[in-house]
Amino acid sequence: MSELSVKAAELDAADELAKLRSQFVLDDVVYLDGNSLGALSVAVPGRVEDVVRRQWGELRIRSWDESGWWTAPERIGDRIAPLVGAASGQIVVGDSTSVNVFKAVVGAVRLAGDGRHEIVVDATTFPTDGYIAQSAARMTGCTVRAVAPGDVPSALGPRTAAVLLNHVDYRTGRLHDLPSLTAAVHEAGAVAVWDLCHSAGALPVGLDEHGVDLAVGCTYKYLNGGPGSPAFLYVRRDLQDRFDSPLPGWNSHVDPFGMRSEYEPAGGAPRGRVGTPDILSMLALEAALEVWEGVPIEAVRTKSLALTDFFLECVSAYVPEGRVECVTPLVHADRGSQVALRCDGAREVMRRLIARGVVGDFREPDILRFGFTPLYVGFGDVERAARVLAGVVG
Repeated sequence: MSELSVKAAELDAADELAKLRSQFVLDDVVYLDGNSLGALSVAVPGRVEDVVRRQWGELRIRSWDESGWWTAPERIGDRIAPLVGAASGQIVVGDSTSVNVFKAVVGAVRLAGDGRHEIVVDATTFPTDGYIAQSAARMTGCTVRAVAPGDVPSALGPRTAAVLLNHVDYRTGRLHDLPSLTAAVHEAGAVAVWDLCHSAGALPVGLDEHGVDLAVGCTYKYLNGGPGSPAFLYVRRDLQDRFDSPLPGWNSHVDPFGMRSEYEPAGGAPRGRVGTPDILSMLALEAALEVWEGVPIEAVRTKSLALTDFFLECVSAYVPEGRVECVTPLVHADRGSQVALRCDGAREVMRRLIARGVVGDFREPDILRFGFTPLYVGFGDVERAARVLAGVVG
């Protein structure tokens, strides 16, 4: 065994989260793409079968009450809340990330009030967030200004209505400074909207602690909710009565079964609902979240940093010099839970890695992206991935 193989075994033996690996359906593949789609929890298939066969098949319409279908969006939101640093009653689950970004951005502009006509967006954002911001701007009479996250404080002014930022850059894995950027947005009198897709379930967020106004996140990455599982929307408690969703639906009505022609929004988190929730995927997500019972997000962050540190150590030791370049920050405070490596012929390199049992993903034009999900990725996986990478590029 190599020195790094021995070190990996020692780290795995001391890993307090290692026991959680058995709660996922895994094989001998090194799965480092949980930042795109998390692994299947062993609790999910049985739960989905019960939802389909008994709740839907036998109880049918009664399940909206007897099986708790109607309250699932808020109940599951409260389950996610501790993972992003929020008290209960502020998160609702439902709809896609894109739909929730739209609700949040338009809602933020409306919260900002008159005289503010500019939406500032992360210039490095995931494309959909930019598309949504442009559409929201057209609908609200705003302009959009794309700014690098580090330049946001100097770009803010009396015209700024809302600022949409990604907590972690999806390509590079850079972690942006949520506390200081939120404070800068507030100092300018604007509303802060955060996209947590690459941080929820991977690291502490502190939504309540840092006074974030609105936040959106997906659940199929580090929360392992399944392909296309519903996203979530956070609305800070003191803003809920003023949050004016651009998508008012019967599910967010104060009296949804009153079927009144006039819309009157519900109070609290349900105000972020729209239409009938997707129960099958919603309850699959609820089952997947059970693995988090008793797991502190701080422990997840500690292991995440240890995994990414060890991966970079192994890459440095195994991969010939000059073959790859790390574009993910080395400083812990600036790093999410992924490592992005720039590499010539990256698309083909990733194809060959996958063929050899190491699954990451590729981003244009030359990025190899590896996501580290601490609930099921071990240090032995990390050492093997770096060794295989060295064989492919060397």
